[in-house]
Amino acid sequence: MLTPVTDPDGAPFWQYAARGELRVQTCADCTEPRFPPRPCCPHCQSFASEWRPTSGRGRIWSYVVPHPPLLPDYAAQAPYNVILVELTDAPRIRLVGNLVRHAGAPLDSLSPDRIRIGARVQAVFTAEGLVQWVLERP
Repeated sequence: MLTPVTDPDGAPFWQYAARGELRVQTCADCTEPRFPPRPCCPHCQSFASEWRPTSGRGRIWSYVVPHPPLLPDYAAQAPYNVILVELTDAPRIRLVGNLVRHAGAPLDSLSPDRIRIGARVQAVFTAEGLVQWVLERP
């Protein structure tokens, strides 16, 4: 099972995810969202930030389907997908995750032939607080 590696800048992301919320760090001065989280805004250089909720909706911007040989811990689930999601309400933000049938489903729960660039997805969360994605129209 994957567990997040947290740092002081990114820890709030995982705390909100553990509560089933997808939030993005946003500059409190210029309102520019940013990911990955960092202490300083790359647009206005402000150190003021806040964590704003998102709708959790997005679209598949890109994806890959790894096949063996893989790291031993993942070989049994191959082939599985890794998708890059562009958030609907923060289009400059792209998050990496897996497209699954339902929250907490195994990485290989959805056939790779179901994945399409541009497909609409919704964030869901595992019991451990990891972000996964499901198709809005299965």
